[in-house]
Amino acid sequence: MAIKIDALADAVAKELASYSQECTDELKTMVKKTAKEAVQELTVSSPKDSGEYAAGWTSRVEYESQDDIRVSIYNKKKPQLTHLLEDGHAKVTGGRVVGQPHIGPAEDNAAKKLDNKVKVVFKG
Repeated sequence: MAIKIDALADAVAKELASYSQECTDELKTMVKKTAKEAVQELTVSSPKDSGEYAAGWTSRVEYESQDDIRVSIYNKKKPQLTHLLEDGHAKVTGGRVVGQPHIGPAEDNAAKKLDNKVKVVFKG
């Protein structure tokens, strides 16, 4: 009888591990998709002078393991402008340029979207 219980415990542990990996894989997919949506939102909401800054947004997976993922969203064409345009800056001739918040709102929207997707998929 002990052999049957051990086999049952092994089978349950195997199924739980499989379910856990399926959940992790689904979360990774959601994170990547949400990052792409955030890039699209930044492309639309970014200040456009020449259009190069707005077109420079992209994302990349910085780190991925079996149970973890980290994605960065950044501007590859004009990275030096992100802080200046988001927060404003002083002019050389005096005065200030008012910031145009576009990164913060996009980040907040991406966090809300990801949270909602997780709740829908995992019935939270």
